[in-house]
Amino acid sequence: MVRPTKERRVEYIPKINFFKPAGVPKRDLIKVTLTIEEVEAIRLKDLEGLNQSEAAERMEVSRPTFQRVLTTARSKVAEALIEGKAIKFEGGDYRLAKYSCGKCGKKFSPGHRRRKRLSQEECPDCRE
Repeated sequence: MVRPTKERRVEYIPKINFFKPAGVPKRDLIKVTLTIEEVEAIRLKDLEGLNQSEAAERMEVSRPTFQRVLTTARSKVAEALIEGKAIKFEGGDYRLAKYSCGKCGKKFSPGHRRRKRLSQEECPDCRE
């Protein structure tokens, strides 16, 4: 019996979840699906520039697990770019991170409707 996958901690869910090559109708495309935790791994490693230890710690997984998630994600992105496939973000085993407001102490999840970096995230109650 296979052990169930542990949920990975995700801090940001992208507002845009589908990319396709220009000039090709969507109905003619083959899709490559990246899970939300694969997108998070790429974001932490390549966009934020964290090393693997830091990124693994932020996702609350081991370094080998982070490496596997990142390798799979990069492979899928390369396949889509080289072979002209669409990329869709969906699914996975993840949970949204919770933050505590420094002023009122309320716990909240990061807003994925705003395009702010997480360090600038506002409390939904007191806007701090």
